[in-house]
Amino acid sequence: MGLRDSSVLLAALALALAYCSVSVVAYDPLDPRGNITIKWDVISWTPDGYVAMVTMSNYQMYRHIMSPGWTVGWSWAKKEVIWSIVGAQATEQGDCSKFKGGIPHCCKRTPAVVDLLPGVPYNQQIANCCKAGVVSAYGQDQAGSVSAFQVSVGLAGTTNKTVKLPKNFTLMGPGPGYTCGPATVVPSTVYWTPDHRRRTQALMTWTVTCTYSQQLASKYPSCCVSFSSFYNDTIVPCAKCACGCGHGGHAGPGGCIEGDSKRALSPGVNTPRKDGQALLQCTPHMCPVRVHWHVKLNYKDYWRAKIAITNFNYRMNYTQWTLVAQHPNLDNVTEVFSFQYKPLLPYGSINDTGMFYGLKFYNDFLMEAGPFGNVQSEVLMRKDARTFTFSQGWAFPRKIYFNGDECKMPPPDSYPYLPNAAPVAASQLIVSAAASAFLLALLLVA
Repeated sequence: MGLRDSSVLLAALALALAYCSVSVVAYDPLDPRGNITIKWDVISWTPDGYVAMVTMSNYQMYRHIMSPGWTVGWSWAKKEVIWSIVGAQATEQGDCSKFKGGIPHCCKRTPAVVDLLPGVPYNQQIANCCKAGVVSAYGQDQAGSVSAFQVSVGLAGTTNKTVKLPKNFTLMGPGPGYTCGPATVVPSTVYWTPDHRRRTQALMTWTVTCTYSQQLASKYPSCCVSFSSFYNDTIVPCAKCACGCGHGGHAGPGGCIEGDSKRALSPGVNTPRKDGQALLQCTPHMCPVRVHWHVKLNYKDYWRAKIAITNFNYRMNYTQWTLVAQHPNLDNVTEVFSFQYKPLLPYGSINDTGMFYGLKFYNDFLMEAGPFGNVQSEVLMRKDARTFTFSQGWAFPRKIYFNGDECKMPPPDSYPYLPNAAPVAASQLIVSAAASAFLLALLLVA
């Protein structure tokens, strides 16, 4: 093989690897079919364009869109304008100076659209709109996982043969991380009338699929995990600088605040910034969120773990938060105290992944950093004699996700070990439980 042939082969391999890396980067092994689908249904033609119902469906099992909500954008294929929108609004009107009569809602070639706030007048609303752009995860609240608006487009095609599909779709949810594919024409959506006796259908339908990549959203994790157990006095903390330290980390150029500092109590410290920049409590790990897993008790046929989630961000609270854990004993969950729990079965018969989330109006709201910025629960699991053990870190989760982002785990060789690899005697349970409760209390106030 000559030098030229070798160069061609290497170039082909590089392209193949690049293609594979792009396709894999937006793949979540615990939610392989998760995506956000944006569907445009043309429901009527107008003299110079069409009216479309735009529906955004979140099919991600445990990743939702938080406040300040979604922003969806695209590029027009020709010189289209938006005459009006119901249930949303374009962030900029653009240059509409060439219009002498009615002025369009938006004349930009690359419009960006956001949801309306709750409480707008009824004549500006449409079904599934006006939630400030907040969209629930499909696995947590299926009814709340949809957002919609209606748009009237002008200077466009007036038949399904002459309409040019918008292109270059973007989605902020609310920050970066989403990549959208091209618009694709699909079979027209079918609607039932309210009495379910007649079916109508859209005049034309196209969809856009957007997938999320944590690597695109941030080069740093947004959460970390710490461990402790009743059978070992060691508390395994989050790794130092797990979420970045200094310039470029989550703390940003404003630094951090000591937990006992008077600055933490000053007015305005909890006011969010428009750029979403965090203001963190000073910690060795510098993560906005820490998840602590504590192996609490051992019974004859069961064992119990405690889960505590702590917020270290003074400028962020988390509504409808989700926590996903992967552990082999989640196939035998007996009871979960003070959290909701839902098994996730991304691969059918393998039941080792579950989603925890708060009880509505009780603890589904994780407050800002401070004395109330934590939620906690316990999970009781039945032992399987064939697999159960406390040795070699088996009692700790393999993966933890918070709000859809994978958390930084401690290194495996640091997990609390079972002293002398001996079974835990029942007579030790009362003492060990008291000690573990004391250790966990110290950790939560740290």
